[in-house]
Amino acid sequence: MNRREFVGTSLIAGAGITAVSGNVNSARAGEELGKPGDAFKLAYAPHFGMFRHHGGNNEGQLKFAADEGFRAWEDNGMMGRGAKAQDKLGKLMEQLKIRMGVFVAYAEFNKETFVRSDKGVRDMLRKRMKEAVECAKRVNAKWTTVVPGAFSKRVEWDYQTANVIENLKVCCEVLEPAGLTMVLEPLNPYADHPGCFLSKVPQAYLLCKGVNSPSCKILDDLYHQQITEGHLIKNMEYAWDEIPYLQVGDNPGRQEPLTGEINYRNVFKWLHGRKFTGIIGMEHGNSVGGKVGERKVIDAYRWCDGF
Repeated sequence: MNRREFVGTSLIAGAGITAVSGNVNSARAGEELGKPGDAFKLAYAPHFGMFRHHGGNNEGQLKFAADEGFRAWEDNGMMGRGAKAQDKLGKLMEQLKIRMGVFVAYAEFNKETFVRSDKGVRDMLRKRMKEAVECAKRVNAKWTTVVPGAFSKRVEWDYQTANVIENLKVCCEVLEPAGLTMVLEPLNPYADHPGCFLSKVPQAYLLCKGVNSPSCKILDDLYHQQITEGHLIKNMEYAWDEIPYLQVGDNPGRQEPLTGEINYRNVFKWLHGRKFTGIIGMEHGNSVGGKVGERKVIDAYRWCDGF
């Protein structure tokens, strides 16, 4: 599924799936879940569409999430909403004490862009980053996602890497004075995004060290990295000084925690032990539809956050 189509939608489970609402703890040795409204230990960030059956429109979803104890939000499509909507959402998040997470400044999956040494590409990136800065001001965002396009089959890999580093530096010329950090997201090449230049955390780490700017860091999406390389905690340890932002989704299926193979309770415990204060984006679908499925998502995070 194309990432742009995925965000903001719920993945509805097929026929025969039994909905489990509000009872995650009963399957987990009777442990108590936190109460609605209690802030989570970590800053998990839902997105628009995830709670549409409870909250209705975008503003209602933000209010519902705040009432449930969420203190962060993310919206990949924020730049496309227009200045008026951005201002409105930014003010509401401020009132609700919800921190804005990532929005996408630039994401290309099929075209060769960052791997090229080209004035047109550099001019495009400067323009795009300036637009991202203005959006970030309206919604009080500190991070913005960048996916640096496809790799070339015709040019040596090291030349492409050098070009990517130089183009990232161009982005930082705009972002760094504004205090906005782009986070580079490695995407798995098997289940979702074949052909993308950036696929692994060690590769992103190398790029960040090459750029050497506080405005160039890593977005570690643990769903993608479970598929691409595994060793989730070990890779976070190695790259920790360059990881200010995380996203999650279980594998297989890219749905909420407890639906797949990743031990997110252990991962969240480790992050809490590292005193992680960044945002953890809930970039996944709901395994069950409707209000029951939305409650199932919340209960899953309550249990995983109850380490």
